[in-house]
Amino acid sequence: MSAVREGGVTSPRGFRAAGVHCGIKKTHGQLDLALIVTDRPVPAAAVFTTNRAVAAPVVVSRDHLARSGGVAAAVVTNSGCANACTGEAGLRVARDMAAVTAEAARCAAEQVLVASTGVIGVQLDIDKIRAGVASASQALSVDGSATAARAIMTTDPFPKSCAVTVESDRGPITVGGMAKGSGMIEPRMATMLGYLTTDVRITPPVLAASLKRVVDETFNAITVDGECSTNDCVFALASGASDVTIDRDDDAAFLSALRAVAGHLAREIVRGGEGATKLVTVRVVGARTRDDAWLAARTIANSPLVKTAIHGGDPNWGRLVAAAGRSGAAFELDAASVSIGAIPLFVRGVPHDDRSSQAAEVLQGSEMTVTIDLGAGGAHEATMWTCDFSAEYVKINAEYRT
Repeated sequence: MSAVREGGVTSPRGFRAAGVHCGIKKTHGQLDLALIVTDRPVPAAAVFTTNRAVAAPVVVSRDHLARSGGVAAAVVTNSGCANACTGEAGLRVARDMAAVTAEAARCAAEQVLVASTGVIGVQLDIDKIRAGVASASQALSVDGSATAARAIMTTDPFPKSCAVTVESDRGPITVGGMAKGSGMIEPRMATMLGYLTTDVRITPPVLAASLKRVVDETFNAITVDGECSTNDCVFALASGASDVTIDRDDDAAFLSALRAVAGHLAREIVRGGEGATKLVTVRVVGARTRDDAWLAARTIANSPLVKTAIHGGDPNWGRLVAAAGRSGAAFELDAASVSIGAIPLFVRGVPHDDRSSQAAEVLQGSEMTVTIDLGAGGAHEATMWTCDFSAEYVKINAEYRT
């Protein structure tokens, strides 16, 4: 895995960004509109939410990618209002948001991608968007990725951005990115938004296929609360500013760079989950099929009983066994095993409760891995990232609109 570094969406050449305050968020001066522009229209791709209650900006962005043939010149995002469940009025605002941005970026409206995040069921004020786009277009800079990363935040405790440069046999490949998400997180492509930029030369179909590969094992492998949002999307744009051409969706160097950035951002979303105090890696092995491995991993990662036990530092391996057993994956109790960290607590159907104190020590840390062998005799495995459930998560979401 390539080492990530500080940076963001403007780390690859060919991109400028900005984040500004336009009054959508109630707190004065809080950044709430982000703008990313390219030097020229470039190949673009996206993966969107599978939720059928789909937000207006997702509808518009999907349509624009189809109409443009996978080309974009700008991405505009507001935070503080999801523009979801807002009917025809919301669709008009999302389209107007693209049109306003297109005028500022001097491109076609279908070359603008739109995203929104925040409270569902509230109409988005297009006048504030117009003012924000005007302000952001004046502030665009190759150093603007940090403000853009802050402008897309809602309940996030910290901004999430990074970059990586991979040396390939054709030259260096740079990928940058930023993401937001803290609650309503289980993308399945929460509220989760991801942005990846790169300097490679690539066609839209190859970029789309590469993005799908990476999203499946990064952004689609995380959960905070098992909630798939109305607004989830991950965008990728390729400026072509480097001398490296990618003509296959299994290019090892390019996938390595994409995976490093997407994986880091995905784990940071979980680390910054609402009320989270622990980042938990859930590793499932011994599955008969790939689908079984993912099914069991997702069930365990989303289990409230597992997540609360981890929060309380309780090495209750029985909750892990029960979640795996009810997941629907092939499971053999007498051959199953559970470890917390490097401590085996349940081995081929036999409990080892004398090791509980050692496992409890592991659970005192801020990061840990739990490993579950399904005992099904297969060679398939899956890894997901989740977090603990705390009282703070309940408090945040009980008061989200008030």
